[in-house]
Amino acid sequence: MWTRASRGRMAGFEKRLKRYPTDLTDEEWLFIQPFLPSAAKRGRKPATDLRDVLDALRYLARTGGGWRMLPNDFPPWQTVYWWFRRFMRRLLFRTIHDVALMLDREREGREQSPTAAVVDSQSIKAPAAEKRGFDAGKKVVGRKRHIAVDTDGRLLMVNLTTADISDSAGAQAIVVAIRKRWPWLKHLFADGAYDRTRLMDAATYQDFVLEIIRRSDKEPGFKVLPRRWVVERTFGWMMRWKRLVRDYEQRIDVSEAMIHVALGSLMLRRIVHP
Repeated sequence: MWTRASRGRMAGFEKRLKRYPTDLTDEEWLFIQPFLPSAAKRGRKPATDLRDVLDALRYLARTGGGWRMLPNDFPPWQTVYWWFRRFMRRLLFRTIHDVALMLDREREGREQSPTAAVVDSQSIKAPAAEKRGFDAGKKVVGRKRHIAVDTDGRLLMVNLTTADISDSAGAQAIVVAIRKRWPWLKHLFADGAYDRTRLMDAATYQDFVLEIIRRSDKEPGFKVLPRRWVVERTFGWMMRWKRLVRDYEQRIDVSEAMIHVALGSLMLRRIVHP
């Protein structure tokens, strides 16, 4: 949560950083280093500093610029992109995000693996996507982000589809796959759009309890629904990273990696600089 104290700490980080506010601090770099691939014992040693590569990726995700728009004080964009694809194939960004998430839960006195999650979706424009769909409800041509978050809003899983895929159909893939990453998860919260027979059957088959939180039309004005506002806050966190305001990626796996770059950076800063 943003408070006067947290803003003061962020100002101190920016004074110590050599270039941009998105650069890794020394403490964050020490956390990430063990996850990076080690240099080959034979052959020419890599001349690129991987810390500069990660700084460039965080800068790219936060500012929303193109690869060729990277400032000159970063490595060449071709080098940054090559390392990005290599890290993506190794699931590095997802691994760092998940480890930081578990440590953040432990820091707040909770079990590392969550037992409950909130499911929702977001339709986003994707002008460069290989395949796009039309979401008639939101009037959006592009992709849809189906996400599951814990009860504090930390991202547990994301499933990217074309925008014409229904919420319940996208959630079925999450129900099938999420237990492999978070084995103790048992309870799911969702809104009325997920009250569908196929999703209910899939959740029952996977031994999930799917609870539908419905909106009340009897009470006038805006009403915060329990267990539902946290996922909207997660979407708000994502929108602070300009690269995620629209889906600029052609491939789905690249788009998912960018989401983990952004939210992994958020989790990392929370545990390293509480």
